[in-house]
Amino acid sequence: MKKLTFKLSSFFSRLLAQARRLVNGQIWPPGKTAASEFKPQTLYLPSKAYATVVIPALNEAKRISEVVAYALADPATAEVIVIDDSSIDATAELARLAGARVFTSSMLGKGASMHDGISPASCDFLVYLDGDLTGLRQGIISDLCAPLLRGDADFVKARFGRGGGRVTELTAKPMLKIFFPELAHFHQPLGGIIAARKSLLQALSFEDGYGVDIGLLLDAHFAGAKLAEIDIGSLEHDSQPLLDLTLMANEIGRVIFSRAKAAGRLHVEQVAAMYESQRQAAAGIDYVLTRRKDRQRLLLLDMDGTVTPARYAVELAKATGHASALMKLLEANQDDAATRSESIAKIFQYVHKKQFERVAHELLIRPGVVEFVNQMRRRGFMVGVVSDSYFVAADIVRRRIFADFAMAHTISFENDVCTGNIRINPAFFPGLEQTASSSAVCKSNVLRRFLTDPKEPAVNLSWVVGDNINDLELMRLADRAFAIEPKSPALAAEPGVTVISSFEELLTLLPNHELVSIAA
Repeated sequence: MKKLTFKLSSFFSRLLAQARRLVNGQIWPPGKTAASEFKPQTLYLPSKAYATVVIPALNEAKRISEVVAYALADPATAEVIVIDDSSIDATAELARLAGARVFTSSMLGKGASMHDGISPASCDFLVYLDGDLTGLRQGIISDLCAPLLRGDADFVKARFGRGGGRVTELTAKPMLKIFFPELAHFHQPLGGIIAARKSLLQALSFEDGYGVDIGLLLDAHFAGAKLAEIDIGSLEHDSQPLLDLTLMANEIGRVIFSRAKAAGRLHVEQVAAMYESQRQAAAGIDYVLTRRKDRQRLLLLDMDGTVTPARYAVELAKATGHASALMKLLEANQDDAATRSESIAKIFQYVHKKQFERVAHELLIRPGVVEFVNQMRRRGFMVGVVSDSYFVAADIVRRRIFADFAMAHTISFENDVCTGNIRINPAFFPGLEQTASSSAVCKSNVLRRFLTDPKEPAVNLSWVVGDNINDLELMRLADRAFAIEPKSPALAAEPGVTVISSFEELLTLLPNHELVSIAA
């Protein structure tokens, strides 16, 4: 009997040891530690759930319920927070029904959504999941948090069963090998499934675009955090279109270059050129047209005076001490729009890009704009901000109101300092179909490019909202045009232009029966 008892005791001891090894996991192969050697330790699991799961989501109604339910089923999960990027499908509603707390993002973009999830989180450990995941094995959240519990890591990246994607293999890994060889062993440096300490995340910067995940990895490394990567098995998620991969590669390159420069590992000025290339690609009409997909309705919003009560250039001039110089140019009232734009751009020579961005973030947005844009997107409209101002600002404003794209001119920067040179967006110039009587540089040409897009189905309904005389040609070309608090009497007198006092008023004109479903 004693012999049998000893054998049973030995069996259960071995079984417990195996269970501990399974929970602890093999985080790094021998000799492959990131910040320090990991020492085997006994894992003492808390008596209650201890992690907040954050899911950034944009139009993920197809899978969001499944992902939320999966997260809540893990014993480590204390709560699930979904940060909704103003989805036009049922993402937010389905997430709530599945048991998540839902918040609307402060602005469009995964980086902003990830950052927005930190503050409402009640736990010390945060786990980020994507909203389009499927095929997940059980226990991934617990596995991701295990290195945090043991104190072996502060920041954990997930490694998937499959190999890295095209951008990972062709852009991220080669660049990490050159500039950050100590991180080159990460299999999926661009992966968005992450676990980290809340205190660490609060100290990091979150990039706006595709570079957010690699930026967090690099910044955590330089913050002195202990890094880990664990295998979570296989998973499935939606792939990116090829042209989006091009922009992704450019953005990943820019982020790595910028971190390499900050670390003193970059000795050539590639950062500005990389960023300018990415920014100008996103501002191009050809790229925007590829994102139209099957949408046949278009809404174009003027920025200055329409989306924002103030003019961006005026606010930038006030913030940088150039108000007097700008006022002289505006009072000169040059007829040539291109020449006027070039003259104004010269005023901002030597102004840092951060000033341009800060003013764009601080511009007041008219009440009701965000809701109006959301409702129009729900009705199948592709929504764009079209501006005579600078793309560096217009793109921030369009993300603040959750629009699909921005069309504006690109002012150039070298080493993040404005050169004073402006490139008029080619979409503002007339095409071959343009009549000789039309203006050389005009917002109406942007709409013409959409209307003459050969890709089927064609645009069959266009709306425009503006406020001033430079919007008039665009309004005349649209199927429906609205002037909000018009600055010129010509707009009020124009047949076919409806004068409105607010976006709330415009919302009342939208028919409820035109809501469309989002394609799976």
